Amino acid sequence: MSLDSRLPIHQPALEENADPRASTGPVLRWGVVATGKIAATVSADISLLEDAVLHAVSSRSGARSSAFKGRFGFARAYSDTVTHSGYQLLCQDPDVDVVYVAAPHGQHHDIVRTALEAGKHVLCEKSLTINAREARALMALARQQGVFLMEAVWSRFLPSINRAWQIIRSGELGDIRWVQADLGFRAPIDPSSRIWAPAAGGGALLDLAVYPLTWALGTLGFPEAVTATGSLNDDGVDVQNALALSYSSGAHAQLTTSLVAASPRTATVGGALGWLQTSAPLHNPLELTVAVTGKDPRKERFTVVGSGYTYELREVTRCIQKGQTESKTMPLEDSLATMELFDGLRQQLGVCYPNDAAGR
Repeated sequence: MSLDSRLPIHQPALEENADPRASTGPVLRWGVVATGKIAATVSADISLLEDAVLHAVSSRSGARSSAFKGRFGFARAYSDTVTHSGYQLLCQDPDVDVVYVAAPHGQHHDIVRTALEAGKHVLCEKSLTINAREARALMALARQQGVFLMEAVWSRFLPSINRAWQIIRSGELGDIRWVQADLGFRAPIDPSSRIWAPAAGGGALLDLAVYPLTWALGTLGFPEAVTATGSLNDDGVDVQNALALSYSSGAHAQLTTSLVAASPRTATVGGALGWLQTSAPLHNPLELTVAVTGKDPRKERFTVVGSGYTYELREVTRCIQKGQTESKTMPLEDSLATMELFDGLRQQLGVCYPNDAAGR
């Protein structure tokens, strides 16, 4: 497949060593859709921001939404009724400023569309949608409504990863020639889990590949060509894949994700003058090793505020406060280009989701 090459990832506006909890403007009232593990982790980090209020949460289940409300101190809880889903009720709440969507991939399009149509700003978990067609529709709607929309690729905002971009762009490693990144673990097989469900967009590609891909994009930009190999289970879900990215410069990247095998979960960037390697996990490394020819290797260590989602949350908050509808660090064009890339990779792997046939 052929893609337009783009510049690597833009660095966040947050100043180096700045505290992401510190207020940058008026208080925003957050609504959270879903009550799973990632929703809980991100809600805890939202509560750390000085200019954020946990206002409303929604779930299909009244018991779950009420329990989540009490656990994190939300003002309101919504759940499904005979006529409306919980997320529809949340989006109708006039006191909600921004909606965080933590539902499975297959539900993103409908939930985000509902929030945008209600005039809400949106932060949506990766992947933004199931396919590029859905992503285009949401991008057009967000721009029509004049509201903020961003895919929650939190790694792009972390101090350690942005320090890696600084090192790479400084020229210390010389011209970058290759990138290797992997993310694998043995996931318990559970047909009811979203990670194994085709309707939810399950599989290693949409759930995991964005993290190794972030290292290729941040270092080399979008590739000219990508090839994929992998394995599918009986339900057509990709359980493992290997991606080879190539660039007109002659650089290459090899990315692997797996739900059936453990891996080091690291990224390595190789240049003409040296290399850089992360500690595990590559999506939130707390240590970088830098080795330049003729010098002793050095290690740089990092800490994060909260669970690390505070940095992307600060970016969303700052952008909305400034009246911006996109983030320069995680622009919508990058999300669309990623979904186009994934569409092509799924075609190579033979992965098809119900949303594809639905024409959305």
